[in-house]
Amino acid sequence: MRLRFLYIAFICFFSQSFSQNYEAKVDSLMRLMTLQEKIGQTVMYSGHWDQTGPFVSTDNGKYIREGNMGAMLNAMSVKGTRDLQKIAVEETRLGIPLLFGYDVIHGHRTIFPINLGLSASWDLQMIEKSSRIAAEEASAEGIHWTFAPMIDVSRDPRWGRISEGAGEDVFLNNEIAKAYVKGFQGDDLSQPNTVLACAKHYVAYGAAQAGRDYHTTNMGEGELRNVYLPPFKAAIDAGVETFMSAFNELNGVPTSGNKFTLRDILKDEWNFKGLVVSDYTSINEMIQHGFAADSIDAARIGMNAGVDMDMMGHVYRLHLKKLVEENKVSEAFINDACKRILMAKFKLGLFDDPYRYSDEEREIKTAYQSEFLTEAREIAAASSVLLQNKNDALPLSKTSKTIAFIGPLVKDEYNIIGNWAAKGDRDGKAVSVFEGVSEYLKPKQILYAKGCDILKADTSGFEEAIRVSKQATEIVLVMGEDYHMSGEAASRTDLKIPGVQPELIKKIREANPNKKITLVIMNGRPLNLSEEVNLVDAILEVWFPGTMGGAATADLLFGEVNPSGKLTVTFPRNVGQVPIYYNMKNTGRPIPESNPKEDYKSNYIDIENTPLFAFGHGLSYTKFNYSDLKLSSNKLTFSNTIDAQVEVSNTGSKDGYEIVQLYIHDKVGSVTRPVKELKGFQKIYLKKGETKTVTFTVSVEDLKFYNSDMVYGVETGEFEIAIAPSSEFKFESSFTLIDQ
Repeated sequence: MRLRFLYIAFICFFSQSFSQNYEAKVDSLMRLMTLQEKIGQTVMYSGHWDQTGPFVSTDNGKYIREGNMGAMLNAMSVKGTRDLQKIAVEETRLGIPLLFGYDVIHGHRTIFPINLGLSASWDLQMIEKSSRIAAEEASAEGIHWTFAPMIDVSRDPRWGRISEGAGEDVFLNNEIAKAYVKGFQGDDLSQPNTVLACAKHYVAYGAAQAGRDYHTTNMGEGELRNVYLPPFKAAIDAGVETFMSAFNELNGVPTSGNKFTLRDILKDEWNFKGLVVSDYTSINEMIQHGFAADSIDAARIGMNAGVDMDMMGHVYRLHLKKLVEENKVSEAFINDACKRILMAKFKLGLFDDPYRYSDEEREIKTAYQSEFLTEAREIAAASSVLLQNKNDALPLSKTSKTIAFIGPLVKDEYNIIGNWAAKGDRDGKAVSVFEGVSEYLKPKQILYAKGCDILKADTSGFEEAIRVSKQATEIVLVMGEDYHMSGEAASRTDLKIPGVQPELIKKIREANPNKKITLVIMNGRPLNLSEEVNLVDAILEVWFPGTMGGAATADLLFGEVNPSGKLTVTFPRNVGQVPIYYNMKNTGRPIPESNPKEDYKSNYIDIENTPLFAFGHGLSYTKFNYSDLKLSSNKLTFSNTIDAQVEVSNTGSKDGYEIVQLYIHDKVGSVTRPVKELKGFQKIYLKKGETKTVTFTVSVEDLKFYNSDMVYGVETGEFEIAIAPSSEFKFESSFTLIDQ
């Protein structure tokens, strides 16, 4: 026991003497460690949660005491994590503290819109703020590490986890990845209100075949490098400390055993110095993939490929020592993995004070602060997208005689915070749409009928809903998905609004042919709204908007906030168009504008090629006009830049935000290029009648891509350019890149 305290004192001495020299600290500690203790750092197991708080199984307690656990997930609260940390620090030979991780995806206690919704704000400051608040709340409950952000580019709405990402565009994913990392990790990781961020899922998980979770991905290296890898590189550039290997296989190799992506690209080419953790049992799952013969083989493959920590798999703890002894795994790989894990703990300041995240007073006062709730309300409104507004159905009037609010999500407080909602309160803190509109209307102005459930095929509530709709001056339908219908293991082949909700919409329109009807949609993915666009006047996409979602929705419905969100993912006309995204490539037989149904062209015989709602689409209660696009030069060289500017005018009757988007098209390349690519955006505020000049600077860096030889560079030639309110436009200007 005395020896243990000598080691602790030794470590503390180095912590105080070399406060910033993490390499020296880690090297000093590792010289004291046995091989098995180093392997112990590579092991993560799960705590559990019940009504009394976190607890660990007898086995997990044993593993901690033996030094056979480096991190734990799903354990939180100051008392719970302190008790567990006390075992690691005071009952083990070397007193190495644990890392506590938890899935803090779009908020911890104060829940923000789902990540796909957050991306629709196109507001990097808001996104960073949401993750900063999440880090404040999570760290106050003893959490050191979140398994976010998810930065998988995804173009398939069938995939449930599309809800967790930033949509289909590479450039936007890059920028949003950086914002999340900065928010979670702050400017100084040694501060106790920060958490380690984790870039996931590495890599190409969002391209699962048929949109089915955990499924195979196949693609060329060019697509991998041009589309799916860039957000992860952006996260590294932002200082992300950890990565998570994915569940899927990529080109026949499971990503948790893929040396090419993990060692060759991530650790060698990109020089990533942080730690890589497997997704939950993904190392073991290489057996089911048919890539590993058994758990011993899986442990060998995972460590050799570059996965530093085994989440819940048991294979590293059980097999790595023997594999090293048999020369099947290099001890250098164990040392490297251990060093990466210890570095993270030193950076968090856990060796200076293992209980720095164990402040009970801070825990009590941090969650649901009024300023957090105010931010959540503002961000939820900015993340919502006005898809359609025929006949100026919105905003609603506060003086309307009666407004009918109909649908299973009107009074909902449970689904509104969405999937992966951490420790968000679904029954008390969440604000329903009904509560939100009650801030604006008197009780006698509000009529309500549930009408139906989200999923049940029960139409018994239709009669009441139709009766209520007939009594109202205007009608608002609040419908959508159950929160379990998106997120992990929630793939769908039917993208329509579920259950009998579509039938109820038809019945209400039939009963009210001349009334204005607004549809508020809550969901975690793009839906097929091809029938609804003809049945309702306005469609407001609020996603799953979070704790203050109902209040934010009411702010939008009554015009207190002018909608400004724009889609970051395409809404198809039906599931048969999937995958459909704005920056697809052309074919040798594109559809002629003069005859979209011409034979022997790349079209469908039963539906248009175009989406229902395109990437970048989003309406406002005012009107914006774009005019007078100018380029500072029509020639770009390798050493200069050109400016593209446009006049944006608010020609409507309300002040509002507009998201101005820059697109470029490389007309001819050594490999085919997308028909258009987002290369910049600005969110500007314009008062009614105001005009602003918006300028983007274009350089050769904006034009680079990986060619067929996997060389990252740029090619001379002609480029089309546009500044537009969405991806629906025709190029009318161009410039030439010349070698000069």
